[in-house]
Amino acid sequence: MKEMWDERYSTEEYVYGEVPNEYFHSRFTQFDPGEILFAAEGEGRNAVFAAKCDWKVTAFDQSEAGKRKALKLAEKHKVALDYRVGDLPSLGFEKGDFDAIALVYAHFPVEVRKKYHELLISYLRRDGLIFFEGFSKKHKKYQEKNPKVGGPKEEALLFSIEEIKEDFGSLNFLELYETEVDLKEGTGHDGLGAVIRFVAQKK
Repeated sequence: MKEMWDERYSTEEYVYGEVPNEYFHSRFTQFDPGEILFAAEGEGRNAVFAAKCDWKVTAFDQSEAGKRKALKLAEKHKVALDYRVGDLPSLGFEKGDFDAIALVYAHFPVEVRKKYHELLISYLRRDGLIFFEGFSKKHKKYQEKNPKVGGPKEEALLFSIEEIKEDFGSLNFLELYETEVDLKEGTGHDGLGAVIRFVAQKK
């Protein structure tokens, strides 16, 4: 998986563009700055946006190529990121480190997904927020019509509302819904797709 992402991010072009995810942008800006963690952040578009909004930003990914492009984008916008490369349990995060966590298309392997979600929740402070957008199980039919819309090809990596409630059920959902969205995020997400979105708060 790491090699796949390094190859995908090896281009000069930003595969998913340089602007933040629309849903994340719309919800995130409603809250006061604090410390935020971006999971599977790739080329850094969302993390850089948060840093520009005066948040203290930490991010991680498996891809060194993604990190290089994220830091390049941060330099372009004159902001700082703490960007770590590796697997989540070994990155040195502690319980209660963050006021918010962003999961924007963070589709972890099925065998570690529940464990990673539990870890991420533990890193949140009380009243901390999770901002989430990921492809739903219904996304498969959109991929079949238009491969340019992107997203995991394995159905097991896609989300259902039931799985979200199971993994994040300890949180208070401020909103949770599944919807069709017309994505315009670089060449990586281009076209109609099906996503699940939520904002949730730690009790």
